[in-house]
Amino acid sequence: METDNQPFQQGTLTALPALALFALVPALGAQEQEAPPVDPAILIKAERVIIRPGKEISDAQVLVQGGKVLAVGKDLEAPEGAKVFESKVVCAGFIDPWSTLGLDSEFASRADTNILTRAIDGLNPYGNEVHLEAALKSGITGVGVALGGKASVKGLGALVHTSGRPDGGIDILLKDAFIGATVGNSGDAFDRIGHVERLIKYIKGGENYRIEQVEYVHELEKWRAEIIKSEAKLEKDFKKAKKAREKEIKEAEEDGKEFKEKRYKEDRPPRKPRYDAEKQVWARVAGGTLPLVVEVHRYLELRALLDGTKDFDRLRLVIAGGTEVLPLATTLTRRSIPVIVWPAPLGADRSASMRGHDLSLAGALAEKDVRVLLGSGGTAGTRDLPLLAALAVGHGLEPEKALAALTTEAARVLDMGSSLGKVRAGYRADLLLLDGDPLSSNTSIRQVIAGGKIAFDAEGGQ
Repeated sequence: METDNQPFQQGTLTALPALALFALVPALGAQEQEAPPVDPAILIKAERVIIRPGKEISDAQVLVQGGKVLAVGKDLEAPEGAKVFESKVVCAGFIDPWSTLGLDSEFASRADTNILTRAIDGLNPYGNEVHLEAALKSGITGVGVALGGKASVKGLGALVHTSGRPDGGIDILLKDAFIGATVGNSGDAFDRIGHVERLIKYIKGGENYRIEQVEYVHELEKWRAEIIKSEAKLEKDFKKAKKAREKEIKEAEEDGKEFKEKRYKEDRPPRKPRYDAEKQVWARVAGGTLPLVVEVHRYLELRALLDGTKDFDRLRLVIAGGTEVLPLATTLTRRSIPVIVWPAPLGADRSASMRGHDLSLAGALAEKDVRVLLGSGGTAGTRDLPLLAALAVGHGLEPEKALAALTTEAARVLDMGSSLGKVRAGYRADLLLLDGDPLSSNTSIRQVIAGGKIAFDAEGGQ
């Protein structure tokens, strides 16, 4: 037997006395089962703990250990050896749901992607270190990324962490967070509508494939039940059938005729649908297990997309951009379709699809009860997202809804609502320690805790 730290040389055990050998075995077992070292606990004493937007506790503490929030409340005490921080405000780390941060620049802009292309295959921390660190220091702890730039179908997007792993790699929180797509890049209006129609065709193909799979499972279960029923009947009637067969053989012999065995029709199992890897993923989209994030800006394409997807009851559509989507707000609210808004100021040389870009869009949509998220749409822009959120607040978005756009709503859309976006026991410990209100231009981030570890400490020089 060996341990990783101190291997035994051949013959050592045989030279030990028997009693010593038996005494050694439990010790070795304990050594093999020894738990890995646990990071020191962290206790945060805060004047305000924002559990989630709209709910907070004053003069409370947050206890962190093992990468998660262990407890939130009053009168919590620091365990032995814990690090203690004091803060005016504590809230959950921010999430940028629409970014390319962490992706290799070549992969991020390529146009030959399809639904099977995975964002995790294009992650590259080298060359992204500066942007990752800047995003982390600005409070962004998670980003949703997809390859393909302006490709029609970007493939499987991922949710990744900005703090990275100890080995220098990028920490993946969810490798299949959503499917990314883009429509409306062409200068020709008919081409843009054609892009929408092709996307809907893909969804329809996935829906049909999903129904085939469901029907196959149903038919297979039905067939198995019939087989069990038939086998039980055959077993019950075996003796009777045997006697009848023997009688028929005897009668055939007496009549000088050849006895012919009765042929029973074999109950064959239903045919399994032919496997199609791409349709399998589109089936997940149509079935609602994968959100579909579509970047689309112009009104005509937005209307065509909403009209074309209205019959897919399970589809979880997310609009990214949505420059001219405000007239369709009633439909978005009724169908609970979120919009990821990019609240950045643009100059006069903006692209044709962005001519209607307005910094008040996020606030105007929120007033109509549309679910609003905020995203950067790029790599370097991720670090500026909190500033852009503050800009959106200045143009009509309520501060509470702006905070939700960066925390609870973003986590919910990316299927991480049960583990990210809140300061709550059991949730991942991605926390911001602030000296004022979140998203206020006068507020500074003093510490960032990412995955239960101190990732940034403005006071400690980290």
